[in-house]
Amino acid sequence: MFNAQYFRTFITLVETGSFTRTARQLEMTQPGVSQHVRKLERYLDKPLLERHGRRFTLTEAGRRAYDYALKLFAEHEQFRHSLDADSLFSGDCRLASPGSVGLMLYPFILGQQQMYPGLTVSYSFAFNHEIVQDVLAGRYDLGIITEEVRQPDLNVEPWHREPLCLVVPADFAGSGLADLMGIGFISHSEGMNHAGALLRSNFPAEFRSMSHFRRQGFTNEVGMVLDAVARGLGFTVVSRLVLETSPWQRQVKELDLAVPVHETLHLVSRAGVEMPRRYARLLEDFREQRRQALYGYSEQPGFGQAADDGSP
Repeated sequence: MFNAQYFRTFITLVETGSFTRTARQLEMTQPGVSQHVRKLERYLDKPLLERHGRRFTLTEAGRRAYDYALKLFAEHEQFRHSLDADSLFSGDCRLASPGSVGLMLYPFILGQQQMYPGLTVSYSFAFNHEIVQDVLAGRYDLGIITEEVRQPDLNVEPWHREPLCLVVPADFAGSGLADLMGIGFISHSEGMNHAGALLRSNFPAEFRSMSHFRRQGFTNEVGMVLDAVARGLGFTVVSRLVLETSPWQRQVKELDLAVPVHETLHLVSRAGVEMPRRYARLLEDFREQRRQALYGYSEQPGFGQAADDGSP
């Protein structure tokens, strides 16, 4: 007999890797978890696990069952969301974005949830490729990524542009490319691309490649990179969203540059799936707030130009 709860238990077991953690997470007993797995195996007439003492690995049938279960529950969630797709102020909001965006967008959405208790929020901080895979798998309805992708099963559209900031230690006294080369560069997941675009536009006669800069370190958590800059270890380039939400913004400063360069943020969703109206409202309200903060008016600079073209 088909029982969706058995599949839910199996998903949790695979993702936690532990019967004990699964029981704790699902508020079950450990024998109850084992019983669900055995009943699922009997229903499918295939062994799903190869047990090695307290550990286990998935059989081929187990891997296929896990993939099917993920698809099953993703389609269930999509159906459930579709029932309240017309509501602007209620329903689940399942989004994913890099930390550079989420540091400001997530608190904004939480504020909306406080005003409209009918909203619930599931927000994931992830890298671009993880976001794409999660949206394709149906684990999130909407993703925000910092680079354009080509995927036939996805809708990808430009949404918003944020200025890039060249950030130096607060006591930095230089202004030219040679001064920056002297203190070295601290990178992050988007750091090399951001820095290359910004420096190429502002020092076209001098800049050649980021490989000419001494690497002073790297972190994959963009929200932490300004800690290193605040300690005087080098400079970096980040989105203004990161600078404005950083706890170290008073220990660093933005170097004034003549040519502004922007990072374009893209929305990704599954092709052929109608997005609930609440997403459009949340995203437009946030974008309106950012336009006012950045430019003092609501019109967004056009998307027809490349991110490093120096457009305002």
